[in-house]
Amino acid sequence: MTPQSEFMVLARINPARETDLRALLDSMNEAPGRVNPDNALIPFVRLNRLHFSRLVILDDKTTGDVRAYGLAPHIYPLYLAFLGDIDDDLDSFLHELADIASSGLRQIFSCCDGFAENTNLIGWMKQRIAPAIANYVNRPGRTVRRVREEATLHDAVEAHLIRHGRELQALSPLEIHSRLRAFVNAEQTAGRIILSPEAATSISWRLKNLFHLFAFPLFFVIAWPLLLVLAPFYLFRLRQLEKRDPELCARVDQAHSDDLASREDQYVTNQFTAMGSLKPGMVRLLTVIGVLTLVNWGARHIFTRGRLARIRTIHFARWVFLDDRRRMAFFSNYDGTVESYMDDFINKTGFGLNAAFSNGIGYPHTDWLVLGGCGDEQKYKNFLRRHTLPTQVWYKAYPGLTAIDLERNGRIRQGLESASLNEHEAREWVALL
Repeated sequence: MTPQSEFMVLARINPARETDLRALLDSMNEAPGRVNPDNALIPFVRLNRLHFSRLVILDDKTTGDVRAYGLAPHIYPLYLAFLGDIDDDLDSFLHELADIASSGLRQIFSCCDGFAENTNLIGWMKQRIAPAIANYVNRPGRTVRRVREEATLHDAVEAHLIRHGRELQALSPLEIHSRLRAFVNAEQTAGRIILSPEAATSISWRLKNLFHLFAFPLFFVIAWPLLLVLAPFYLFRLRQLEKRDPELCARVDQAHSDDLASREDQYVTNQFTAMGSLKPGMVRLLTVIGVLTLVNWGARHIFTRGRLARIRTIHFARWVFLDDRRRMAFFSNYDGTVESYMDDFINKTGFGLNAAFSNGIGYPHTDWLVLGGCGDEQKYKNFLRRHTLPTQVWYKAYPGLTAIDLERNGRIRQGLESASLNEHEAREWVALL
């Protein structure tokens, strides 16, 4: 298995160059929300290990929300975030990226503080990597190459079924499987279909993953007596805070909504970028750290088969702390519309949504961290839309395929690589076609 990695280069924008930067980012698009995958600055299409990428200016319009707690707004710099989800390790990818897009990256990063003509590009990016506290991968081990090969396989099988539909209709599921398996084997021999074998998983990754699997539960076993003593005090204080926390859930202005909408629904998959300030105080900070650490552990060891809880539409997602943990950003790549995306979370994992996002200023009132909150659907949607940022550049390596398509294509391949199926397995496999 080839594991996936993520990166996020976070750089302060030089205020004098903001206009230039926005013009550069716009030049990478064919239209709002539609990147040119072979653009002159970063030709994404040549990066064969890159699943998703985006360049987004983190321009948070809600920094004044801290006034609801009697605090003076902090003046934050504008950031450029360049992030992506990749196959294998980050270090080799950054070298590949620099080889392919050095000139374009230098033009983009010249609009940021600390970047000069003679700056070491790779070293500069590494110094500005912002790690995620929680990261979700729909299907660890599913590489870009595998996605594309299985999509070609699906298209070839579908075309064969169209050509020979009448003939195959008269056959049993086992006979259809045998015929299609022979067809695919012949296509592979001719070189028209390629199904690369899965790479071996490195020993070092296995050991790190095994350590991560046991470290988190072990911590709770060791800390359990202390946590049990502290729990009543924590819950009492949390409930006090929940009763006093202000809600900031007004509808967004139409111009902001229109700007977001102009960049959405260009493909079957959409991007989502949101950020905001965390509620003040140690209780809220410890809560969000604990919740997202648990989310990260679950995403890495439990939700590894194409579902985040019951949600099947998310490809990749991550949570990142900013500015000494005073603010947080959330990034995801999901199938469907933003409305269906929000509804998925509300209906399928509302308690988890509350546990994570209720630590942000202005979130609808929760009870005991996991109740209430997004249960008030309109308030939640207003809150989320208010914190959503327009993404200037967004790339997907396989724009016409949903997460469910990827799962189906993988199961088709798995069935074809099986020399024999029983009657029940063959019937289920044929139903995928």
